[in-house]
Amino acid sequence: MRKSLIGIIIVVLVVMYTSLFTVKEGERGIVLRFGKVLRDNDNKPEVFEPGLHFKLPFITTVKTLDARIQTMDNQADRFVTKEKKDLIVDSYIKWRISDFSRYYLATGGGDVSQAEVLLKRKFSDRLRSEIGRLDVKDIVTDSRGRLTLEVRDALNSGSAGSDDEVATPAADDAIATAAARVEQETNGKVAAVNPNSMAALGIEVVDVRIKQINLPAEVSEAIYNRMRAEREAVARRHRSQGQEEAEKLRAAADYEVTRTLAEAQRQALIERGEGDAQAAKLFADAFGKDPDFFAFIRSLKAYQSSFGGNDVMVMSPDSDFFRYMKTPTGNSR
Repeated sequence: MRKSLIGIIIVVLVVMYTSLFTVKEGERGIVLRFGKVLRDNDNKPEVFEPGLHFKLPFITTVKTLDARIQTMDNQADRFVTKEKKDLIVDSYIKWRISDFSRYYLATGGGDVSQAEVLLKRKFSDRLRSEIGRLDVKDIVTDSRGRLTLEVRDALNSGSAGSDDEVATPAADDAIATAAARVEQETNGKVAAVNPNSMAALGIEVVDVRIKQINLPAEVSEAIYNRMRAEREAVARRHRSQGQEEAEKLRAAADYEVTRTLAEAQRQALIERGEGDAQAAKLFADAFGKDPDFFAFIRSLKAYQSSFGGNDVMVMSPDSDFFRYMKTPTGNSR
């Protein structure tokens, strides 16, 4: 009896353990019965919020899916603008699951990598087509915000078939295939959605952002070389202008020096002439007062000039040149 009670308790504990499950914060749980998503009478999937829940043991399982906003970084890729110019665009996408049942069926059991592959293909095709409608100026200015908004809305709503100006056939075919698989597994009991939209995968694109826009390396190098050549041309022009100004300043300075020297020489000649005139006047006055003394001074200067060098003079002793060097006759003994 006691062993039976223990056995019953163990069975009850096992049933309770397999019947209770916990959904963590930031996650949602969907119930699967024999591999199929369990739905209510309104054909809506049963989605469990975070907390402790109960399920039928053994025949039902619970698949938890991440309900948080997720970020998918895209590798920088080359895009062509309306002007046939290449740009390297680096971007990212923020997305979340909007329909857990459809997401689970479309991605083969909630495979995040498969969902991101389809989302990346759709996004890349759409962004490529949108950039192809704009020129570089529109992309790098205020139109960038409108561009990302249009891409986000297009991903969520999908293309309108032949009426859509931007077609993304490669990505649309892959998403339409996943949507057809959902339609087949649910026997057409789910609401119809645009098979070209991310809603067909149960995904909502929250935001699209372009992180960086660069030119290809070869184009950047050509632009840098052209900018360098332009700057060098400007530098040469400024240098030639500077040399021209330097020559002008140098010529003006030389003219000013020449003019100043000429003016100084002119003034010096005037001063020298005035001095010579003054000296001549003084000599004349002195000569007029005492001619003999004046003649004596002139003779002394002549002696100084004649006897200061090594020149040899041959003169007659009776020459008047030596008259002041002779002994006066009145004083001879």
